[in-house]
Amino acid sequence: MAEIEPYENALDAIPGAHPYPRTSRYHDAEIGVHRQPDGTEVRYTKRRLLPPLDPTGPDPDLTQPHTVGAGERPDLLAQRYFGDSDQWWQIADANPVLDPRELTDEAGRVIDIPLAGGFPGGRGDRRV
Repeated sequence: MAEIEPYENALDAIPGAHPYPRTSRYHDAEIGVHRQPDGTEVRYTKRRLLPPLDPTGPDPDLTQPHTVGAGERPDLLAQRYFGDSDQWWQIADANPVLDPRELTDEAGRVIDIPLAGGFPGGRGDRRV
């Protein structure tokens, strides 16, 4: 008999439970269910789409500029601005980069830091 992880089993027992904590970038992502030919259901996280960035520049009501210093990293910036290094993804979401390391690989680069509750999809976002 295959052993089931207690965490997964507990989640399955709670109707509507979400597998990601509130601070996760996937917390608000929709959970899909795929039914295999044998009837087994497989849960998966649907794609997380970001709101479009304004091509004319950042909205000063949603972000603040930050000039990257030598040795800075996205997680260190998240710790400084949000008090939680795991929130680096909010900074990545607010900037047009594919790889979050691009945010801080060049000292002097100006990046956007989301304000609390400002950037759509961020931890403190209250807009629907």
